[in-house]
Amino acid sequence: MKTLIIIPSRLAATRLPNKPLLKINGLSIISHVLKKAIATNIGEVYVATGDEEIANDVKKNGGQAILTYNNHKTGTDRIYEALNKIGKSDAELILNLQGDEPLINIDDIKNLHRQMINTKFDLGTLASNILNKKMYEEPNVVKVVTKESLRDSQFPQAVNFMRKSANTIENAYHHLGIYCYRFEILKRFVSYSQSKNEIKYKLEQLRALDNNIKINVAHAKSSPIGVDTAEDYVAIKKIME
Repeated sequence: MKTLIIIPSRLAATRLPNKPLLKINGLSIISHVLKKAIATNIGEVYVATGDEEIANDVKKNGGQAILTYNNHKTGTDRIYEALNKIGKSDAELILNLQGDEPLINIDDIKNLHRQMINTKFDLGTLASNILNKKMYEEPNVVKVVTKESLRDSQFPQAVNFMRKSANTIENAYHHLGIYCYRFEILKRFVSYSQSKNEIKYKLEQLRALDNNIKINVAHAKSSPIGVDTAEDYVAIKKIME
């Protein structure tokens, strides 16, 4: 089954400007993610960006970059434009890897890909165990609630996604920023306008649920932190260096 990995990336992050180009061990965050994606050996890897600086950095580090329109509302919309520019109409699965998660585990990405091949589901993502109560209150840690509990070989359906919760919830997990779409589902997703919930909670996956696109969740063994704030950057730098 032909798969493409596309990593959306932009400089205009409000909380941490120029985030993708911040260096860890002499390599930009976006290029760390790129190298992880290539190491999965799942398929060709592209970075989709509206910023020439990101495209240049990716090319300098041996990657492929596609320049897109700068003001896309979400990463998925950016990916779809890049996909059309790449022109690989035979790709059956599109894997959307977030450009700010340099600690994501290669085996977890492969597991999600395997589940999508085996099940023929529409759209898959990853989640890991919530490690402490503080994570429930932290808006940068997105939570996903699944129909059944998340176990290694299971691929249950997502019921809801949220940023904050006042208390613990049964079958709630830490959602990781990765999606694997069937080509037709990606096409359908971008044809819809942003939903009220998506805008209110700033979570694009709610557009899928609001339009009856089912999302299934695979279990991630590791629980990486994404780079959302200057504190995250310092913490990740410490781990990786």
